[in-house]
Amino acid sequence: MKQRIMTAIVAAALFIPFVIYGKVPFTLLVLAMAIIGFYEILKMKGIALFSVPGLIGALTLTLLVIPTEWSNKVAESIGYSSIIVIIYGLMMLLLIYIVVVKNKITFDEIGFILLGAFYVGLGFHYLIETRSNGLEFVVYCLLIVWTTDSGAYFVGRKFGKHKLWPEISPKKTIEGFVGGIVIAVLFAIAMQAIYPFASSYALLIIITIFASIIGQMGDLVESAIKRHFDVKDSGTILPGHGGILDRFDSLLFVVPLLHFLHFFS
Repeated sequence: MKQRIMTAIVAAALFIPFVIYGKVPFTLLVLAMAIIGFYEILKMKGIALFSVPGLIGALTLTLLVIPTEWSNKVAESIGYSSIIVIIYGLMMLLLIYIVVVKNKITFDEIGFILLGAFYVGLGFHYLIETRSNGLEFVVYCLLIVWTTDSGAYFVGRKFGKHKLWPEISPKKTIEGFVGGIVIAVLFAIAMQAIYPFASSYALLIIITIFASIIGQMGDLVESAIKRHFDVKDSGTILPGHGGILDRFDSLLFVVPLLHFLHFFS
């Protein structure tokens, strides 16, 4: 626990100034975290990042992560209006590579690389987009994810009796799941009272409930992936916490959801 607390303090001290400042430094930090997260997911499958398919996947990831205005400029520089054309070309290269190496890498592995790039890339992309909409929205997202996680842990530890999804995450309980939602809603209300940013308390509560649920599902998705590949943590970059995906799995689900619901508009 002491190691977890120390890592959290150091990580927050490094991360928060970038969040506050935003702009290019924040974008580059998020891109770096995304590449590390992509490396972690490839490693579970036994695919090297510094390989032809790994590097093509990393390039795809980068195009997905960067701000929309950046990707549009990249597309326009080669005569296209959308980055999707370049991403489609990269996908074709990966498929052609299967033939070149005579099935030494399989269609399943190519699919894993592309899905991993979209899973990690789009989640971090929307984190960047969220910051461009305002610091308060990033604070809200982080608040919901962190309070849900902490609330679920402490409520589950104190009152948890009924397993939530033992095949995926044996320690999680229904009581913890509900407790995480309640704690997140309480902190969201407190934030709204201190710094009004939502149009109404009713909307805020509804959105927070959905975000807390989806965030916990993101956590379960990461648990399912790790259980499938029989690994305890996605990485070791954060002592006591695991890897980047271990810490940002919920956020990768929450920030896209809030954009799709137009909460930031």
